[in-house]
Amino acid sequence: MTSTSRAGRPKASSRETLAEAACELFLERGYDATSVADITQRAGVSRSSFFNYFSSKSDVLWSGLDARIDEVGTALGALGADADAASVRAVLTGALHGFAPDPLALALRNRAAMGLDEELTRDTALRLARLASIVASAASASGLSMIRAEILGAAHAAAVLSSLRVWAEQGAGYSAPETALGDALQNLDDLRWG
Repeated sequence: MTSTSRAGRPKASSRETLAEAACELFLERGYDATSVADITQRAGVSRSSFFNYFSSKSDVLWSGLDARIDEVGTALGALGADADAASVRAVLTGALHGFAPDPLALALRNRAAMGLDEELTRDTALRLARLASIVASAASASGLSMIRAEILGAAHAAAVLSSLRVWAEQGAGYSAPETALGDALQNLDDLRWG
């Protein structure tokens, strides 16, 4: 059963409608000038509906990637002592497989127009630290020293987030994000796992 929203378009879900409304408003008004109330009004849903899907305004941009980082944590944790460069890179590449243009990709591509430079810098750093910690834990569990594990974690996390940014800035039709990650990971070849 589908209902219609603004301009007679079919409404896929409240989550997608909220994300679309938020991105439209960020482009029109800028990120800082857009409130959660503005987003819910544009989407035609209640404030409580917004918080059923997102914990904050910035979560609209990051929720898709955050879910993938959670999956990476689970997959790398399951590797335990068997973690090595190939298996970690396969998990990271798999996490980006099928990553379609979403609010984060739109924000990365239109960061200046949306007034998101400061927000994206801060929030990227949070994801970078989180992903670096996950990869470092996998490296440490495989027997590497803490310093080497942290260096590997930081490098692999930077490769993931940098490749997503480059992919988004080039435009989704240019290449797949996992292809961009493959190129980024080649830069780490001199940074051996063991």
